[in-house]
Amino acid sequence: MSEGMSVTNLRLKYPGDDAPLIFQGVSLSIAPGEKVLLLGPSGCGKSTLLQVLSGIVPEMIELPLRADEIRRPSRWGYVFQDPDTQFCMPYVDEEIAFVLENQEVPRAEMPARIRHYLDLVGLHLSEVHTLISALSQGMKQRLAIASVLALEPEVLFLDEPTALLDEEGTTQVWDTIRAVSQDRTLVVVEHKISGLMDLLDRVIIFTPEGQILADGSPRVVFAAYKDQIREYGIWYPGVWEDYERERHIQPPTQLSHQTQPLMSLQDFVGLRGGQIKTFVDNLQVYPGDWITVVGANGAGKSSLLLAIMRLIPTRGSCVIAGVVGNKVRQLAEQIGFVFQNPEFQFVTNSVEEELTYGLPSGQPREEQRAAVEQLLHEYDLLAVRGQHPFQLSMGQKRRLSVATAMVRGPRILLLDEPTFGLDAQGTMRMLEGLERLRASGTVIVMVTHDHEIVQRWATRVWQVEAGRVTEVAPGAAAAAQDEEVTRSYATNLSLS
Repeated sequence: MSEGMSVTNLRLKYPGDDAPLIFQGVSLSIAPGEKVLLLGPSGCGKSTLLQVLSGIVPEMIELPLRADEIRRPSRWGYVFQDPDTQFCMPYVDEEIAFVLENQEVPRAEMPARIRHYLDLVGLHLSEVHTLISALSQGMKQRLAIASVLALEPEVLFLDEPTALLDEEGTTQVWDTIRAVSQDRTLVVVEHKISGLMDLLDRVIIFTPEGQILADGSPRVVFAAYKDQIREYGIWYPGVWEDYERERHIQPPTQLSHQTQPLMSLQDFVGLRGGQIKTFVDNLQVYPGDWITVVGANGAGKSSLLLAIMRLIPTRGSCVIAGVVGNKVRQLAEQIGFVFQNPEFQFVTNSVEEELTYGLPSGQPREEQRAAVEQLLHEYDLLAVRGQHPFQLSMGQKRRLSVATAMVRGPRILLLDEPTFGLDAQGTMRMLEGLERLRASGTVIVMVTHDHEIVQRWATRVWQVEAGRVTEVAPGAAAAAQDEEVTRSYATNLSLS
């Protein structure tokens, strides 16, 4: 039988004199076999609570913590938001073999076991001895889940396990977790809640200050506390429809293409390890375009953005208006870039320093201060301005990464999954800010798996399949995504 857990009168504070105090007397218990979702706005402490319940805090990560009692499970597995933090081996098969070896599984049984766990999460590789660094972020997340399932844990702690997955992958992962968690305790932190509602026994809602607002069945909680949930900007069923109705939002309209293109791609190829990862035959980009880049995990979407920014080797032509040369430093004057992993672009020791770092060196000090204050306010980072970027929640890191890309007012903004890890309020606020930029002529090129964003915000859609980039109608892209999800779900049903 699965294990339960509890915490009584938890008090916790992040390091640093100006760091916020969270969990001022939080108590909760989770019974064996329960499936529980921890839901709340970005920065309220959900992921930290997950780490307290598992014992990662304070046994592996030291934080000032007090509690009257903490009862933790003995056999558990943990899937992190960022899969790169989870791996300890360089190759896919070695990562799972490492787990199996610690469980004293005979070496002869390992190949079949490795294939079994990879199949469970839909990570189908022709060669399992593949470098993990060569995988897309979504593929890495599937591997992280597979390695945790190899532990055969009694309790699964899942910290946004589908944040980097496409629609098909998200459906497949939740179907897998349904299949393997029947007798297990499940504690989940997740913003993409539509795919797991039927799996849950309880939802625990947290306020921005880390206090428990509600605790009960999903149906009761979302009905009884909808006003507060909306006020705090938390995801809930029907949030997109409510937002569209209340804001009277209209789909963005393309600006006139009578002007010269701001970016032209002709026979443009991006390479990794000498292999072609993305290629464009002929596409033009104009001021005011909002282009969403869609496709399955590993198709080459992130490689396209990296190629445009010349962060990977390229061939062919990608001409940026007003830019002389193809060096990253030259392109950075006109292009803002937001990595899929926000930590890749942090270079200083505080949020405020991070924003100041990107400002033009010759700009007057008063103008610099004003620009930083505006970005801190616009991206809701005032309360954490003195914190180290690595101490932020994933949603706060994401907001900071976008804010740093906006410091120089770029003409083209490349964003790789900019809304993952954000609550509803943060997502809508970011999209509204991007739309203001687009309406003023800035080009938005956004990799996303969220078909709601594709349908409601994009003026153009680029589909990436096996590296080839082609333009499709927004409706066709959404229909293709829905078809993939339906096909995946039907396949899973037939196998179960």
